[in-house]
Amino acid sequence: MTRVTQAFVARLADSVINLNGPGRYVHWGFIQISVANLVVVALMIVVFVAAIFLPFPEHGRRDR
Repeated sequence: MTRVTQAFVARLADSVINLNGPGRYVHWGFIQISVANLVVVALMIVVFVAAIFLPFPEHGRRDR
C-alpha cells in the first residue's frame, strides 16, 4: 500500500470508529466484560460452530 492509501484507510476507519470515549461494560453478577470483547467472543463462537457444522468441500475422490 502506498502512504496515500494507508492515510485514506486510516482516516476512513477513524471517522467510523471513535475510540476516544470511555469503554462500555456489561455486568452479570461478578462477571464484568467490555462490549467490544463480548462481541469478539460471540464472533469466535459463531465461527467455531460454523466450522463444526459446515461440510468441507469434497474434491474428486480416487478409488484405491
